[in-house]
Amino acid sequence: MTEQLRLLGMGMAVPDKVMANEDFEKIVDTSDAWIRERTGIRERRFIGEGSLTELAAEASRKAIARAGIAPEEIGLVICATATPERAVPATACMLQKKLRIPAGTPAFDINAACTGFIYAMAAAQAMLPAIRGKYALLIGAEEVSKILDMADRGTCVLFGDGAGAAVAGVTGKPGTRVRIFADGDEEALSCGGYGGEDRHLRMDGRKVFRFAVSRLEGEIRALEEETGIPVSGIDYVICHQANARILDHVRRKFGLPEEKLYVNLDRYGNTSAASIPIALAEMAERRMLAPGKRAFAVGFGAGLTWGSCYLEF
Repeated sequence: MTEQLRLLGMGMAVPDKVMANEDFEKIVDTSDAWIRERTGIRERRFIGEGSLTELAAEASRKAIARAGIAPEEIGLVICATATPERAVPATACMLQKKLRIPAGTPAFDINAACTGFIYAMAAAQAMLPAIRGKYALLIGAEEVSKILDMADRGTCVLFGDGAGAAVAGVTGKPGTRVRIFADGDEEALSCGGYGGEDRHLRMDGRKVFRFAVSRLEGEIRALEEETGIPVSGIDYVICHQANARILDHVRRKFGLPEEKLYVNLDRYGNTSAASIPIALAEMAERRMLAPGKRAFAVGFGAGLTWGSCYLEF
């Protein structure tokens, strides 16, 4: 493999406010048993009185510290988010100031919904050599709670808030291979957002499920072919944490042991673009990503977007 991007340090941050399934029983016609059976989620976090930028900054500081670098060495900042704190300026620019990353450093946001972090990795891989930046700070940060319709039990119980970050650099060793795609579809998963008549998140659950299982399977097959490594030879598979039934389908399809398919959906719900970096940061904290470990990561989301990457540590 040619020289590629490599993740050097990861960090995560989630809000203090826990929303357990029982809390939704007071808001909408649902139950803990109903939610667990259909989604695998038992709790998630909502920002509440905090801010998305503060959460993203906390995750970023941890990633920078664990990479063993100084903020002055960062040459690129990309934040993947579909729920920015403000429309303007970009969350990445706000983080640049908070983290004291030098003026003149390119900083921008990407909205590829739940696939956003993988899109950020692809952008960094392409841009770092061109801008001669030594390291990139990549963040996935979401406050999905602010666009939820709390009367829609089919969506309000699925999502949570959080942030994950990684410092990436181009090294002389094989590292990351990234694949990103999109197929315009406004109906499956959307939010009216700025100026829209309906500013809440809406989802066609059955359509998203079919799309998710198809793309997850297809991307794992594609990574096997591109890397020459069968999934059986990979240490971990990290899928976007959307629904336990989707994850179970992938595990059964490829005959993966439970310890190989990383799952934290039960504790955080679907955190959109923060999902994969939060999982990576947790795994790093648990010393699961020791040197030599290899992983496939696959994401999918509104757009519809999807993507995958091969990671070496």
